[in-house]
Amino acid sequence: MTKEDITRMAVKKGTAMNTINVNGVEYRSVTTGSRAVVVVDRGWIFAGDVTRENGRILLTRCLHVFKWEGIGFAKMVETAQADLRPIADVDIPAGSEIFCVPVADDWGL
Repeated sequence: MTKEDITRMAVKKGTAMNTINVNGVEYRSVTTGSRAVVVVDRGWIFAGDVTRENGRILLTRCLHVFKWEGIGFAKMVETAQADLRPIADVDIPAGSEIFCVPVADDWGL
């Protein structure tokens, strides 16, 4: 069963799906807004509420992910257990983005 099949079933039944069980493993949605961890070239990692327009990425309620060693990137994204430092809003050229990981609206706050 594909993601599209599941979505069609939910829409057909008129229900909103927040969790799904696949082979005994429950998966749930963790994002409700636009907050994300954004990895940028030259080793920078930021988190914030993302707005994309005119070839730019604006991050508000911004954090600099200063250190995440010892737990790995995936665990840092999952738990926000890292050296997170609040900073002013960040404006990034879209071409500098390496990748972006959506997180919960209150991640790191």
